[in-house]
Amino acid sequence: MATFINEPSHTFNEYLLIPGYSSSECVPANVSLKTPLVKFKKGEEPAISMNIPLVSAIMQSVSGDRLAVALATEGGVAFIYGSQTIEDEAAMVKRAKSYKAGFVTSDSNVSPDATMADVVALKEQTGHSTVAVTDDGTANGKLVGIVTGRDYRVSRMDPATKVSEFMTPLEKLICAKEGTTLKEANDIIWDNKLNSLPIVNEEGRLCYFVFRKDYDTHKQNPNELLDASKRYVVGAGINTRDYAERVPALVEAGADVLCIDSSEGFSEWQKLTIDWIRERYGDSVKVGAGNVVDADGFRFLAESGADFIKVGIGGGSICITRETKGIGRGQATALIEVCKARDEYYEETGIYVPVCSDGGIVYDHHLTLALAMGADFIMLGRYFARFDESPTNKVNINGTYYKEYWGEGSNRARNWQRYDLGGDKKLSFEEGVDSYVPYAGTLKDNVALSLSKVKSTMCNCGALSIPELQKKAKLTLVSATSIIEGGAHDVIQKEKSTAIK
Repeated sequence: MATFINEPSHTFNEYLLIPGYSSSECVPANVSLKTPLVKFKKGEEPAISMNIPLVSAIMQSVSGDRLAVALATEGGVAFIYGSQTIEDEAAMVKRAKSYKAGFVTSDSNVSPDATMADVVALKEQTGHSTVAVTDDGTANGKLVGIVTGRDYRVSRMDPATKVSEFMTPLEKLICAKEGTTLKEANDIIWDNKLNSLPIVNEEGRLCYFVFRKDYDTHKQNPNELLDASKRYVVGAGINTRDYAERVPALVEAGADVLCIDSSEGFSEWQKLTIDWIRERYGDSVKVGAGNVVDADGFRFLAESGADFIKVGIGGGSICITRETKGIGRGQATALIEVCKARDEYYEETGIYVPVCSDGGIVYDHHLTLALAMGADFIMLGRYFARFDESPTNKVNINGTYYKEYWGEGSNRARNWQRYDLGGDKKLSFEEGVDSYVPYAGTLKDNVALSLSKVKSTMCNCGALSIPELQKKAKLTLVSATSIIEGGAHDVIQKEKSTAIK
């Protein structure tokens, strides 16, 4: 006979946090949202931590390379969608990883015999005004000079003028030797009022540039999430079909963390995928798995070697899995059970496997509820789809701007791998819809607002970190009547507040 769970499963909207004692130290400026992205052993630090507990969904309409850069700038991680060719996904990862770095390999190089016309054409091609002049015109040739916009005037010079005639020669440049730290390089830039600093090796060959603007950018974005080479941290989605080809390409492209993209993760297909990665890469390649909604699913994926585990089936705004297949669980109930299983697994093994809450977020306060219930971080689709940086079109409908947003299980995405059960390579029926969400502007502004609310609520609970919130939080179920009471009522509103679309 089937197992029956008679207790209803609940959503975030059915819970409220009860305030706790707040000391004078509990102010938003003192709150840390740092959180682990991948598993770690007791007493050790995780290989990757995030500065904010937000990641973007593995979706065509959400996570491209532009959003990956924007989210890493704020301290989170985007998982570039895998429902595209291996080559295209790897190219997106490469673009995000190379967008900005402390030490930049020059992509604008000419030889001394090149002309001003060549420099102008190169600038138009790359968009970069600093051009390295090397003996052979390559990125690693012997540095002989630099050309910037201050060295030539298009309106007053012959386009055929040789670069050697107007470049700033090596003897007039300030350079640093290979091995110089980023801090030392930035000190040289500031002490000498430079815009860029070439880094050369013992043979005088160009290695990198360090740019003043990158230092300024970092100062403006103190939460930037960077790897050991000062490049943005970028995630990428994989599936359980072509991982033998996709994983090596993504690792080569520089992906910091992978995640199996599946609507239901309590499956041997996910174990086989993780096994393959572990056999070839050991623990050097980080890979998350999911989605699951109970303790059994968590335990299976944790024992399979997943670096983090996603929770949630059918709770996404464009997901109709529950409607079409009758599987799933209320997101709050699923999250609470899985996080309890995570803590028990940690006590037994000394290995902490982070939990990602995926789906069910409608309002900003749901983010705080998810964290209080035990989530280490939260995956969002609709939330990020609204922003300038998502890869979809902005459309005007009756004078209001929207962004397109569609599910990976929709006919538009045709992501059959995400719903693969080992059968034919096709999507037999839809598990997602095609829709619009109201356009909301830039990621930076919206994330800052949402997280300011999270920090404020944490202070109300007397917590200055996510682990402290999870320890101190008191949550109460609310009735349908009190949900109504909790909003504006019995008045005529001038302006209505809106949910996260």
